[in-house]
Parts: sequence; C-alpha cells; structure tokens
Amino acid sequence: MPRLPAVRARGVSKQFMVADARERHDTLRDQLTEGFKGLFRFERQRRSPQSFWALRDVSFDVSQGEVVGIIGRNGAGKSTLLKILSRITEPSSGRIDVYGRVGSLLEVGTGFDRELSGRDNIYLSGAILGMRKREIDRKFDEIVEFAQVERFLETPVKRYSSGMYLRLAFAVAAHLEPEILVLDEVLAVGDAQFQRRCLGKMEEVAGQGRTVLFVSHNMAAVSRFCSRCIWLDQGVIRDVGDPESIVSKYLSMGIDETGEVTFPDDGTSPGSDYVRLLGVRIRDAQGEVTVAPDARAPMFLEVEYRLLQSAPGLRVGARLIGADGAVLLSTTDLDDSPEKAPRLAGRYLSRCEIPGHFLNYGQYFVTIGADFPMIQSHFAVDRVLSLRIERVGGTSSHIPDGREGMLRMTLPWTISSVDEPRDRDHVAALTS
Repeated sequence: MPRLPAVRARGVSKQFMVADARERHDTLRDQLTEGFKGLFRFERQRRSPQSFWALRDVSFDVSQGEVVGIIGRNGAGKSTLLKILSRITEPSSGRIDVYGRVGSLLEVGTGFDRELSGRDNIYLSGAILGMRKREIDRKFDEIVEFAQVERFLETPVKRYSSGMYLRLAFAVAAHLEPEILVLDEVLAVGDAQFQRRCLGKMEEVAGQGRTVLFVSHNMAAVSRFCSRCIWLDQGVIRDVGDPESIVSKYLSMGIDETGEVTFPDDGTSPGSDYVRLLGVRIRDAQGEVTVAPDARAPMFLEVEYRLLQSAPGLRVGARLIGADGAVLLSTTDLDDSPEKAPRLAGRYLSRCEIPGHFLNYGQYFVTIGADFPMIQSHFAVDRVLSLRIERVGGTSSHIPDGREGMLRMTLPWTISSVDEPRDRDHVAALTS
C-alpha cells in the first residue's frame, strides 16, 4: 500500500537579484568626488542587478514517515529549498505542497524573539506551530531537560551562548510534535555529546512515523540516519536514491578513478615555500598503480613531494575516508619513528603499507597533507584520489567472504577447552 505524501514539489525555481558591488569610499572627499563624477556619466553605463537562480525546476516527492537527506556543496540551493518548504520565502515559479504541520530549525534560534525568555520562546514557538497551551505544557519539562537550560529559563535568550541557543531551538523543534521536521546543519554546531543526542532524538522522531528532511555536510550522519537522499548541484537535482550510493557518487565527484594523481613540478602544485606536492598513488603488491587493489594482499600509498629547503620536523600524512564520509584512520610518516633524520632539499617519496585483509569491500577516499606539527600546514588535499575494494574470494575460498563494517582484518584467535580436568579424564576413559 503506497504511503501518503508529506511533501510534493513540482518545478520549483527561486531567483535572486544580486546587485553589483560598488567601490567603497571611506572619506567625505571621496564620496563627493564620486558623486560629482556621476553627474557626467551616461545612464547606459550603469549596470542593472544580475539575476541568480538558486533553484531551477526542482521536483520530488517525500512520503509520510520518510527521513530524507539533502546534500550538496555550499551554494547548491539546499538552504533555499528548506526555506521554501518552511514558508519563509516563496518560490519564483513552481509550487511545493506540504501535508502537515512543519517544525523547522534552519539556523540557530529560528523563530525566537531575542527579547523574550527561554520559557516564553517555548510557548511562542509552540503557538506558531499551531499547538494549544496544554499540548505545550505536556512537553515543557521534556524540552527543558533536553536543552539543559533549567537555570536560565527566565533569562532573555539574547543572553544565551550559541550552544544554549541551539540546544533550546532544537529541543523545541523536535519535541513539539510537528508532522514534518526540517533541519539545516543542526550537527554543525555544538559538542559531540549534543550531536549524539540530536541524532538519537531524530531517530526517535522518525520511529514515531513523522517525516524528517535533513540537510547536512556530515555524510556519515546522512548515510546512517536517512532512508533516501537528494543530491542538489548548482540549484538542480543531480540524483536521488539510496543514501550510501548517492553519498558515494557525491564524494567521488571530480575524482578520476586512475589510482594516481600527479602535479607539475613547476612551483604551482599544492604546497608552501618548504614543500610542494608532486603526486599521490596506490600500488598493488606487484608494484602496479591500481584503483582496485586485491583486499587479500598488501597495498601501498605513495606521496611524492619536493622539498625546496631543509625541513626538519616535516610530517607527511594521510587519512582514509569511507564511502559514507567517515574517517577510518589517520596516519603519518613519523608514526613509527618521530626522530627520523631531517630531510634536506630534494625530491622524496613517503610510502605507507596497508596490509592485506585490512579493508572490507567498498569505496574509499584518500586525503593527504604535510605540516610542521602544531606549527604550520604546508598542503592539505581533500579526497585527492579514490580506491575500490572489489569482492573476491575469502581467506581460503573462491566464495566472496562478506563481512559488515569497513575493516576485514584477520585477528588472532585461540581455541581452548575450559572443561574441568576430571571431565577431560572422564572423556578420555570413555574413548579408550
């Protein structure tokens, strides 16, 4: 049986007018001079504001009870879409039909009156959502406990810290039982404990059959939390589907699957006055550059660079990132021996061995960088290349050995009997 719709968007576009930036004049003399010159300019020389399309012909459906992630780079139109959904702004064309009461948290303290106390803002937000006072009363203590602002309930929220402001805003949005919860980067602010509580609450809301639309740059959270994902790119929908697949495509955008990336040795590559990056590659156990190494054999990550001058204390490192955006590990070429000899000017290769039976099947991304620890960063290239671990035979079989998780290490195990000695003697007697 098909689920009822919660959101239906058809041909939604949003246009903004962007005025030309004008030269700033800091003194009265400059302003008067510019005004005098303006008397002799032709009208045709004045430029009209330029149009900018934040969204173009966006159409999608969200069913009741779905948790949908919306991803994309900065400026892709994600926040504009949520503002249209929340009735904060109107589309230039097209329409969005929303079936249910919407609770939104689009920025810290959305909808709060800064002069009112925390208590008053809870009731104000509830009234905006169309709730009766007794409904808000029933949820009030739970909101306050989640937000951890008991001591400051009577304080105007303009005096709250950004963390307190966010906690209260999220608690109100999540607890006042909207049929549709709209969240924009709620995990971008706050400490790790609060972020975990937010995710837990969102999972609880989704478990109650309510609809959630969730914008985030946290790909691990999108993959874990959402049942479907919409990828926006420059105001249009690039793809819609399973979160793991869409996130992997999004993270792979602009990455050539060649197993190797090189940079010119002419001073224009990523780096500083000390070091310039020349190349990054993955080699298999036979020394061949590859994008799909065998999971059962060692593979090697190589970072090639040129030192322009002596660089004592230089550290070159890499991060391995999963298809969901979660960082799997970080490693540097000083991990095994921080007291390595200082590197003089010249060309170098830092090489890391990733053992066989370490990575599970799937796609991974490599981020590399170089720095003087705690002093200076020389280069940092995010997701410079990708690699795929294909399904192959298990440790001793031609049948693919499927395991959950991103690691598939063969760890040491022991098997020993824990029977009492008399029990072993009894078994020996029976078998003799």
